[in-house]
Amino acid sequence: MTPTHGTGGLAGDALGAADRAGHEAGHETGRNGEHGAEPAGGGLGGPAVGPAGGPGAEYEAEDRDGHPAEQEAELQAGFLAEAAHWLRGLFGPADRATAAVRRILDVGSGPGVASHALADAFPEAHVLAVDRSPALLARAEARAAEHGLADRITTQRAERPEEFARSGPVDLIWTGNVCRHLGDQQAALRSLASALRPGGLLAVAERGLPPRFLPRDIGIGRPGLQARLDAAVEEQVTARRSRLPGATSVVEDWPCLLASAGLVPAGTRTFLIEFPAPLDVPVRRHLHTRLHGLLADLGERLDLVDRLTVEQLLDGDACTGVLWRPDAFYLTAVTVHTARLCRPLASA
Repeated sequence: MTPTHGTGGLAGDALGAADRAGHEAGHETGRNGEHGAEPAGGGLGGPAVGPAGGPGAEYEAEDRDGHPAEQEAELQAGFLAEAAHWLRGLFGPADRATAAVRRILDVGSGPGVASHALADAFPEAHVLAVDRSPALLARAEARAAEHGLADRITTQRAERPEEFARSGPVDLIWTGNVCRHLGDQQAALRSLASALRPGGLLAVAERGLPPRFLPRDIGIGRPGLQARLDAAVEEQVTARRSRLPGATSVVEDWPCLLASAGLVPAGTRTFLIEFPAPLDVPVRRHLHTRLHGLLADLGERLDLVDRLTVEQLLDGDACTGVLWRPDAFYLTAVTVHTARLCRPLASA
């Protein structure tokens, strides 16, 4: 695994003002409808399809830096840049990769951080950012303009998996945390594969390791809170998957699923994202938002002691709260699976 380190440091008085103002308003559903359960999109991207009223529904009413997708995207920018350059290497030497990759599809683009990383890694390519949220697509367009990439990054709204192929053929598809939110994950991969040109590459970022940010014993409540939160999230994800339209149970062996979509697996790599303690303000803001989402989303899955402990962690005035704790950290791992659409054999 390749580490991506953030900077430490506590920013003092800026924490209270920024976070209490940004989060007292309450909880919004995350990009995947499971706020706090999994990466919320942004850099990894979130679902291009899914339940109505999801990502971006309240985006316009918030400071963009307070939006969960934007917060998490910024944390993942380093990983995404590294992943994009790894993908470039799968196409061969730099000159060959530049020649081979001219059209890229970023499915579930969120605010466009992955699109930016892909455009940087493939300087001759045009990137199409696809998402179901007009507000987040607007952020992707604004981000592209801010970095002088407006002529190379464009956006498209999509609601259903069959829309993935409309922009094809493309040379590279990046999708982060999208398939798991679709009832038939295998069918979604087939839709993605149908957008590839021969020789094209599909990169699927799914699961990895859930974010860890608290020690086992935090001095309040019962030890092991983080593990119990993770277990409750997994139960919730399983329950929600069972209610998705066309829900189909599959073994989540991604190389096997990619092969079943007619592709040839080309390599898997896991990237580490780490921000050690003490955390700076943006990471603490994200953890505060994440805990708000967990508390609202998990509801009765938590017992009374754990609910009260999470409420204490959310207290912006308490030294035991996540905005101030010196032992809070951020550590997660993202696994990227790749597969290629092979060129047909030349006829004899």
